[in-house]
Amino acid sequence: MSIFKWLNKFKKKRPAVQVPNSFSEQAGSANISGRLEETIASVTRILGGNDDLGIRRFHVFGKYPAVMFYYSTMTDQVMINADILKPFMYMPPHLEGKNIELNRLKDTLLNDSLFHSEVMTDSRIGKLVGGVLRGNTIVIVDGLTEAFIIGTRHIEQRAVDQPATEQVIRGPREGFVELLGTNIGLLRYRLQTADLRIQTMEIGRRTQSKVAICYMEGITNPELVKEVEKRLSGIDIDAILDSGYLEQFIEDNHLSPFPQVQYTERPDKVAANLLEGRVAIMVDGSPLALVVPTVFSQFYQTVEDYTERFLLMSAIRLARLVALVFSLVFPSLYVAIISFNPELIPTEFAVAVAGGRAGVPFPAIIEVLVIEISMEVLREATIRLPQQVGGALSIVGVLVVGQAAVAAGFASPITVVIIALTTIGSFATPAYNAALALRLLRFPLIVLAGIFGLYGVMIGLILIANHLLSLKSFGVPYLSPLVPGNYEGMKDVVIRGPLWWMNKRPSFLHPLDKTRLSEQTMEQLKQPPNNVLDPLKFKDPKE
Repeated sequence: MSIFKWLNKFKKKRPAVQVPNSFSEQAGSANISGRLEETIASVTRILGGNDDLGIRRFHVFGKYPAVMFYYSTMTDQVMINADILKPFMYMPPHLEGKNIELNRLKDTLLNDSLFHSEVMTDSRIGKLVGGVLRGNTIVIVDGLTEAFIIGTRHIEQRAVDQPATEQVIRGPREGFVELLGTNIGLLRYRLQTADLRIQTMEIGRRTQSKVAICYMEGITNPELVKEVEKRLSGIDIDAILDSGYLEQFIEDNHLSPFPQVQYTERPDKVAANLLEGRVAIMVDGSPLALVVPTVFSQFYQTVEDYTERFLLMSAIRLARLVALVFSLVFPSLYVAIISFNPELIPTEFAVAVAGGRAGVPFPAIIEVLVIEISMEVLREATIRLPQQVGGALSIVGVLVVGQAAVAAGFASPITVVIIALTTIGSFATPAYNAALALRLLRFPLIVLAGIFGLYGVMIGLILIANHLLSLKSFGVPYLSPLVPGNYEGMKDVVIRGPLWWMNKRPSFLHPLDKTRLSEQTMEQLKQPPNNVLDPLKFKDPKE
């Protein structure tokens, strides 16, 4: 305890680190004075030194001196010339010959001259500089205490394409891109309702990244929206470059390997979660949207589960769950049985296993750990290499190296088969971050199995289950609706029930509108089908 007290005492004596001020803090809440040259000097002092900063002087209506600031790499030059510069310089035809006084100039420009819908005025230098940094154009007129901020942002973006990380067989092929405006448009295209609410805030002292909070008014619990806003507003960092930064700040348990925030680049998946009562968080510059709160069952569900018929997809989901269990416990069970309980193996199979391991000099735990680590290194190398080379590396690594390891007596054939099945099982888990957690937990389970046998495997699984039961995501138990049990929610856990079974929204989200499917539709489904084209109705009596 004395060491900890000494460390705390030392920490208190350390001087506080002064956080560098951003441009907005440098400018403070200073307002433009109305004197053009003084305002130009203030803006240039903050934005100066950039070759792509455009400064264009001109005269409004040929009379009042003015200046325009913009970044040429972030703006649409055609829009600036046609919709901004020309209306500022030339008086509207219906006002020609009239003398526009300075006190009427602002209203005249806004109401009669400008051909642009996205125009606002502000007197704070910090806001004007922020507008330029976001790709807008500011116009400052001599004698006016407010400047014009005009939306001219135009940044080259990649086309909306099929998501790379979430492949789908039956469903929409569109995925989010990096621009926040495009992503919100994709979301509004699927939720064409006035209940969709989007609130924005800026996070990051240096980047001033725009963050959008999306939810459904009348469905999402207001307390959940307030908690999301509270956690986001408490983040004070210099830069937010991706939504993954926010995920690490807003999750409940920061030391858990299991993800408590779901990310996706599919607009249809975000829309489906919003309709259940969840909240989506999108960041300008990131193609991945965050969805909160999250439960464990979401990580092995896919879009096809709901677009295909329930009988087929229930079987596929069961196969996916089997693969998930394989990826976690298969290597540890193999080590425990080989090392401690070989009598559990059938006699004929035990002879084959013993023959395969006859020339291997290592214990089972060392053999499995070496092959597992090799597979993880190979997997990481395949991901990081260029696409043209990655496929060849995986084939060489799996076939050549695996066969050579068996032939050299470094590993037994059964071990290679076990690790291959485990790797394939981890690939079957749709969510990459959940599969990564299971891959990480395989190693302590293998160590426990090598030390304590099947008892070690059970101890490890009990610890993992206990940890899962302790996790929460924004107050929602991680294993909901399994624990605590909920009959309505269990219709979509192990199997995917018919859509007409799931007529209520998830109760653990406490939505304001709990009904998803109307009673009229339920009654219609209970009626027998009308066989309008029954051959017996159209049969010719002569036949």
